[in-house]
Amino acid sequence: MKIMFICTGNICRSAMAHWLLEKMKDDKNIEVYSSGIYAEDGDESTYNAIEAMKEYDVNLKSHRATNIRNSNIKDMDLILCMTRSHKMAVIQMYPELSHKVYTLKEYTNYRVEDTIDIKDPWGYDLETYRFCAAEIYECIKILLEKIKTLSSKN
Repeated sequence: MKIMFICTGNICRSAMAHWLLEKMKDDKNIEVYSSGIYAEDGDESTYNAIEAMKEYDVNLKSHRATNIRNSNIKDMDLILCMTRSHKMAVIQMYPELSHKVYTLKEYTNYRVEDTIDIKDPWGYDLETYRFCAAEIYECIKILLEKIKTLSSKN
C-alpha cells in the first residue's frame, strides 16, 4: 500500500505524518510519501517541527519538501490531506484520484466533531507544534489499526 500525506509546504504537518508513519509501521508493504501543494522542492522542515518530532524519536533533519506536481501522487493507493482545503485542491488538480483522497482526520474518524482540519503550526511556538504532532500521532495510530483490519479482510 502506498500512502501520501499532503499539506501546504511539506515542511511541518505532512512531513511529521510521513516520518511518524514510517517509524511506527511494522508492515513492509506500506510505502510512505509526502508532498505539499505549494512546497518548494528541497525545503527543510522547520526548527519547531524537528524539535517536536524528537519527542517521538523521529529525526526530521534529513526531510526535504516535494511539490505535489513533482511527486508520484498518481501511484498512491491512499492520499491523506491535513485540511479540507488541501483535499479540495488535490481533487481539483487530480480529479481522477478523488476516490483515494481524504483528510487524515476524516479517514481515521479522529475527533471529527472538533474539526476535520489539522491546523497549520507554521510560524507558531513549539507548544503549537507539539499539539499538532500529538494530533497527527493519534491519527497515525488509528490509521495503522485500520490498515491492519483492512489487510486481514483481504
